[in-house]
This record gives sequence, C-alpha cells and structure tokens, in this order.
Amino acid sequence: MAALISRVGKKLRRIIQRPGSVELTRYEALLPAVEKLEPELEKLSDEELTERAGELREKLKDTAFGDDQLIEVCALGREAARRALGERAFDVQVLGTMGLLTKHVVQMETGEGKTLAGALAAAGYALRGKRVHVVTVNDYLARRDAEWMGPVYALLGVSVGWVEPAHSREERREAYAKDVTYGAVAEIGFDVLRDRLVTSVDDLVQPAPEVAIVDEADSVLVDEARVPLVMAGSIDHTDADEEVAKVVRRLRLGLHYETDSEGRNAWLTDAGASVVAKSLGLEVDDLYGETASDRLPAVNVALHAHALLTRDVDYLVRDGKVQLINAARGRVAELQRWPDGLQAAVEAKEQVTATDRGEILDSITVQALLARYPEVAGMTGTAVAVAEQLREFYELEVAVIPPNTPNIREDLEDRVFASPSQKLRAIEEEIRTVHETGRPILVGTQDVAESEELAEKLAKADLECVVLNARNDAEEAAIIAEAGKKGAVTVSTQMAGRGTDIRLGGTDGATRDEVVELGGLHVIGTARYPSSRLDGQLRGRSGRQGDPGSAVFFASLNDELVLSNAPDVPEGITDDEETGEIKDPAALRQLNHAQRVAEGVDLEIHRNTWRYTRLIERQRRDLLAHRDKVLRTAYAAEQLEKAHEEKFGELKEKLDDQEKLEQMCREVLLFHIDQLWSDHLAYLTDVRESIHLRALARETPLDEFHRAAIPEFHKIIGEANSRAAKTLEEAELTDEGIDLGDAGVRRANTTWTYLVHDNPFDSDFEQTIKKVRSMIKRK
Repeated sequence: MAALISRVGKKLRRIIQRPGSVELTRYEALLPAVEKLEPELEKLSDEELTERAGELREKLKDTAFGDDQLIEVCALGREAARRALGERAFDVQVLGTMGLLTKHVVQMETGEGKTLAGALAAAGYALRGKRVHVVTVNDYLARRDAEWMGPVYALLGVSVGWVEPAHSREERREAYAKDVTYGAVAEIGFDVLRDRLVTSVDDLVQPAPEVAIVDEADSVLVDEARVPLVMAGSIDHTDADEEVAKVVRRLRLGLHYETDSEGRNAWLTDAGASVVAKSLGLEVDDLYGETASDRLPAVNVALHAHALLTRDVDYLVRDGKVQLINAARGRVAELQRWPDGLQAAVEAKEQVTATDRGEILDSITVQALLARYPEVAGMTGTAVAVAEQLREFYELEVAVIPPNTPNIREDLEDRVFASPSQKLRAIEEEIRTVHETGRPILVGTQDVAESEELAEKLAKADLECVVLNARNDAEEAAIIAEAGKKGAVTVSTQMAGRGTDIRLGGTDGATRDEVVELGGLHVIGTARYPSSRLDGQLRGRSGRQGDPGSAVFFASLNDELVLSNAPDVPEGITDDEETGEIKDPAALRQLNHAQRVAEGVDLEIHRNTWRYTRLIERQRRDLLAHRDKVLRTAYAAEQLEKAHEEKFGELKEKLDDQEKLEQMCREVLLFHIDQLWSDHLAYLTDVRESIHLRALARETPLDEFHRAAIPEFHKIIGEANSRAAKTLEEAELTDEGIDLGDAGVRRANTTWTYLVHDNPFDSDFEQTIKKVRSMIKRK
C-alpha cells in the first residue's frame, strides 16, 4: 500500500508540475543494470577501461542518451572513480549523474557528492562528443575540482582543464580546447566578452558553447542572474563631485533627508535641499531646474552612497580600495563594482582614489551568458525553493535526489526576541552552553560587521572563535574544513558557495567518534536571511551524510528583514520581561511573512531586469552574427570596394597582398561596429535611467524602452559601413596601406573586466514612486 501511495504521489506531482516533481522512476529502474556491469568492468586493466570508454565515445557521438547509454556511462564512471579516488559512487550519485545527463537541475544535499556526480556527467557529455564547461562560483573551486577529478577523467579518456585570472591567452585557449573545462562563471563570461572584440579569428580563445553544468546552480542561475559582466576600455577617471560629497557628508537623517522602510530610496527634505543648494551656491529652485541639471544627479548619487550603503555591510575598504561584498555569499565580490557614478560616489565618501571608469565596450548578464549554451544542467543543495525561477527563466526542471543516508539533523524551532540586543545576548548564551559540552559550533551571521561584533563579544566572554568573513576569504577553505573539530567555534558570514565539506572531528577525523557521541555540529543562524533557501543552505552545513547535528535560528521583530518587508507587527504580541523572548506563534508567522515578501520583491526585480535585458541580448546576438561574418569572410573588403572603388584599387595596389588587404578592411569595419555598439549600450543606459518618468505620463516604461531601442539598433550596420567608407576615403595611403592610428581607428590601449552590482536600490516602479514622493515633499 505504501509503495502504491508513493507512486500515486509522484504521478500527481508530475501532473501539476510542482517544484521538484521530475519523475526519478526511470533512472531508479536503471540502477540494477549499472551495478550488474561492475564485475565485468572490474576485470579490465586501466588501459582496457579507457579503451572501453573510447568505444562508447564512438557509439554516442552526436546522439541523445538512451537507457543503455546512461547505464554504460554511469557504470564506467563508477569504476573510474573507484580506481582513481578510492570512492565507489553511491546509487544516489549515479541518480544525480543521470539527472544531469538529461538536462535537469539536481538537488543533492550537502556532503552527498555533487562534485563527483558532476564530473561523471561532464565525462558522459564529453563521450557524446560535446564540449563541456563546468561553471563554478569561484576560481578556487574551479581549479580544485578540475585537479581533484582529473584522474577520473583520465581513465575515461577525457581531457580536462580550467581557467583562472592568472592564465594567459594561450593558456586559456589550451584549457578551452579540452573536452571538459572548469571555470568560475565570471571568468568564462569575461572570456566571452574578450572574444567579442578580436579582429582576427586566430585571437579567439573560446570555441562555440555546447554544454554547461552549473555548480551551486541556484546561486549562479538565480542570485547572480542579473549581474552584468562588463568589458571596459581605458578613457579616464570617474571623478565624483568632491564638493557634493563633502556637502552630503554633513547631512543628517530625519532632518536633511529621509529613507523608506526598505532602505532602497533616499530623498532630500526641504531643509536638506536648502542646505545643499546654499552650499553649492544655488537657489533651491535652481537645484531642481535645468540650470543645475548636472549637479542634481551628483547629489542624488552621493546621497544614495551616504544613506543607503554601509561600510562593512555592503562593502569593505581594503588596501585603499572600495570592495563590494556579495550579499549571497558574505565574501568580497572580486572585480565587482556598482555602476560608475555610484562607485565613484562611494569612493568619494570613503576618500579613496577613484578607479578608472573607461568606456563600456560590451557587457553580458550571467543569465544571458548561460542562455548561450544549447544544453544546460545544474546541481545544488537547494533547488526546490527556486524551481519557479529555474522553470521561468531557463526552462529547467528540478530533480530531487534522495540522500544516501537519511538526514537525522534536528532543526529546532526559531527563537524570536523583541530586540536585536536581547537576541544577541541569547545567542551568546547559546554558544556558551553548547560549547561547554564540547560540540563544534558554526554561527552564520548576516554581514561582516555583525560577525566581528559577535566575535568581539565572545572574546570578552573568554569564548575563543575563528572568524570567516569577507576580510579573510583567502583562508576560508582551511577554516571551514576544521569547523567540525571538537570544541571549535566558527563565526561566518553567509555560507553559500563555500564549497568545502565540514567533517566531524576535523579534516583528520581524530575526534570524530567523540563529536558524534556529543551530537555533531550545532549550527546557529543569527537572523533569518531574505530567502528561505539561504536559511536552508546554512542548516545544511550540519547533518551531512547521516551525521548527527542540529540547527537553530535566532530572530528579532526588529531585524532588518522584518523592518524592510513586514514592519506592521500585529498588536498584542508580548515578550518575556527578563529575556525578551517571544513565544507567541504570531511572531513566527510575521517572520515567515517578511521572508516571503522579500523573496517576492527579489523575483520581481529579476523579472523586471530580464524584461529589459532580453531585448538587448537579442540585439547583441544579431549584431554578433554580423560581426562574425565580418571577422571570418571578405565582407569588409567587398563593402569598401563598392563604396570607393577607386580608393580601394589604390589600397589594393599598395598592399599587393589579398590577405593583408582583407585584414586591413576588416579592422576598419570592426572598429566602427564595436564603437557603435558601445555607443548604443550607453544610449540604452541613458534611456533606461530616465524611462521610469514615462510612467508619470501613463506610458508603459518597457514599451517606451523598446520604441527607443529598436530604431537606433537598426541603424548600426548601415552606419558602420558608412563610417568605414569615410575612413577609407579620408585615409592617407602609405606603402603599408592605411595608418589606422592616423585614420582614427584606435582601440583602447588598456581593457579590463568587472561585474556591476546591478539595481542596488529599486525597480523602475519604485523609482517613479520615489520621484513623486520627492515632489510632494518639496511642495
């Protein structure tokens, strides 16, 4: 009867397409066949095993995976892992491999062996003749996993490499030439951008994308989906208005400016506008008029930097530079920055040297980067919570893989307090009480400032702890690896993406049995995160592979999550006079409500961003197809010959080399295409920044954006041809052909890449409301 109910439940979930409803029955039925092949494969020598994989490669080439192929891929992978790593893949890892090979996002709990399942799936795709990119969240994991899984790939006759920031162009080209390439999402994206600016086919480093397997898929595909990766060329510094920064620095909340409850918007009060205008030598009316049109944006950006961005929460100042903190991971977001005006304003606020701005040559969002791959699969410990987004934005379904050993972690009910200070005292007492038993403790904090404040309090209470946050992320793997030692207390910012298992007893397992007897790792969350998924990731650090453990979250009705998303706390909720703890179930309901609101806002921002970037990506795709034709054919020479036959004939005579002639024409036309695309991106940025004002006139901002963007895009190819023809017409010909520098064909002599922290404050709708509210307040 139980088996029947289970089957019916699975069918119902599949019919109504609930998250995590991918049917696993097909794959589970193949497991006995995989196991049946083991004795046969165990008898083979290493060379024979590699040869057997080679034979499968011939059978699989450019075909889809049928059941027989899935069975053999998994059996060969299991045997290769047994020999190379001394690890026989569990059935659940084989299930995960099958899920990945059939283009799903598989949810596997922490410690269940996602890395091996991903490697076996990557090998399977490679044996099918596909080039595979395993996309990770950081460079450390890319190199670690490529080297760790290298022997498994070798036994299967599959080559593997990785890319990292220190690699040269030639090293990158060599890595991408492998069957399987590991790389951080940003690093792979930056190579895509660099390839889009080459003027010779020989300079390309990436082949055409085919298969992407995304590690920590929820983090990459959802949390970072709307983050633009940018390629810039050196032009100048973005010098923030220092005078404005000094004025804004003196403003006080409540008197000179106000913020909304969500911490997304800030605006001047009448008193603030008066102070700012007087300090800048303007009249108040002038500040909002056309005569000061260049100062008002500077004031607004400086106010955002001053009022809404907090040092050690949103960013660090380290080595004389402003470095953003990735909110989803609690670590420094390497190479990431805000849009230039805001970045410069924060640098002015902190009185550090302004970084180079440059001209944006091209950009791509993480979501658009992954959309380039015809086949995408992913793996993570928390996929069900974002199943709706994965289906909506990527057409991916989630397959929930059961744990190899049942999870026995005890998830305790949240403890809610009236104030953050009361909550902090309770956390300190919880740490003391548990630490006295010898159990290891992992504390997950919201940000760097909180982690350091807690560590300081623990030190005063003679409770020694190790702090892992954005200030020391270089040592994070070693710190986390030892967090399961007896008596260890580890305080860390958000754990998502750390990528290192916490083994009870530490890496050497010396005190494992003792820690198991004590109850395993105890996880403490100092507040609910804006997403229940992030809560789950922190909890999942305890109870790996059937280990004992426990997790508890502390929260306050005055936490940022509640104040920003559900500040209207129901009346009648009382707290303990001595401790401030609230036992009323209504408090927990309020917390859950606040979290759901936060998740809804984040989803709407994602949708809103994608509505705009979808058109840009379509235009980028069309222009890149044209650019590729120019890059690979004689199109440029043909166009210039049609435009100026006589001058073209002179150039041809000077060079007397068809290949050189075509390359010179190609460089001229590509320069103008790239310049016009860069100008188009700048134009679209300006349009989008002002488009919310259209809502005041009852126009749909997105429709207006399309009306502005589409006609301008259609001018690019024709205008590039005209400009190239004009360059040829006006160029002085030499024995070397055209002096490109003298002809104005000068590309940026320095380029660099970075990520933009997009939409740090509000949506277009919220910006509209902010402006209306600001106007009303001024009246």
